[in-house]
Amino acid sequence: MRIKRCALGALAMALLNAVAGPAFAGSVELNGAGATFPFPIYSKWFDEYHAAHPDVKINYQSIGSGGGIQQVTKHTVDFGASDGPMTDEQMRNVKKEAGLEVQHVPTVLGAVVPVFNVPGVGALNLTGKALAGIYLGKITKWNDPEIAKANPGVGLPGDAITVIHRSDGSGTTYCFTDYLSKASPEWKAQVGKGTSVNWPAGLGAKGNEGVSGLVKQTPDSIGYVELIYAIHNDIAYASVRNRAGKYVKADLDSVTQAAAGAAKHMPKDYRVSITDAPGAKSYPISTFTWLLIYKKNPDQKGAVLKDFLRWMLRDGEPMTQGLGYAPLPAQVAQMVGKTIESIR
Repeated sequence: MRIKRCALGALAMALLNAVAGPAFAGSVELNGAGATFPFPIYSKWFDEYHAAHPDVKINYQSIGSGGGIQQVTKHTVDFGASDGPMTDEQMRNVKKEAGLEVQHVPTVLGAVVPVFNVPGVGALNLTGKALAGIYLGKITKWNDPEIAKANPGVGLPGDAITVIHRSDGSGTTYCFTDYLSKASPEWKAQVGKGTSVNWPAGLGAKGNEGVSGLVKQTPDSIGYVELIYAIHNDIAYASVRNRAGKYVKADLDSVTQAAAGAAKHMPKDYRVSITDAPGAKSYPISTFTWLLIYKKNPDQKGAVLKDFLRWMLRDGEPMTQGLGYAPLPAQVAQMVGKTIESIR
């Protein structure tokens, strides 16, 4: 009987450890930096993981995707984050500077929305052509014909448009300019896409937080932010015409629709664009966001990162919808699960 009780006790302890996760030898602290786009969900995940693993602390600086890529390149952080996939050249630079290879790990899906502050106007439709014209500095009044024809019956003022964009390197900017490059040949030829571009017009603000704040306090302004920042700051955001010619407002369903096609043809490195996706219900300025993880890590950090990423897929993904993000499609999550096991 004593042996059986000991065996049962050992089994109970094993089950408890399986639920709680592995115990690490001493405390482990990880430092990351990058995208502001996923900052709300990452903050929740890191706090929840710490609550389940008190010996692990994950610090994250929301400095923009450009800053995250720079710090990963210089190996001044344990991981980075970006809403725009790194270029081949950027990945070569990491290997050159840090002697390491980076693995993109998609985490959630989100949307970039055109936020606006036009007194008396609560809802707005915008085309890609109109957005490109505004940011090129060619559409300067709210009652411009390109905007008016998409908004019949709306009393658009003749006021000048105050254009606001990101001043820092940003994956949100990458997603927005990637869309504009697909929607407007003129934008593609004159400006192009990137985490930082030479803006033809407008005022700069730092981070999604900065753009949200400046739009909210500036009448007749327009900017672009991640959906959760528009919701949390109670700022109106426009519906955008998609490839099928439908005006779609960003929400979880329309972002998930945009990812449906990409999920079937996801490349092994996960570097993919889902802006201007096909489908009548697809929101056209949607994107994955990625953690940038070194494939090889020192000491216990690789084990901690791997365990966190496993936890993210299992326990973290269900938390996304309450914060305005869409979870990874099942096919992508299955792929990511296999990729996680390759991290050391």
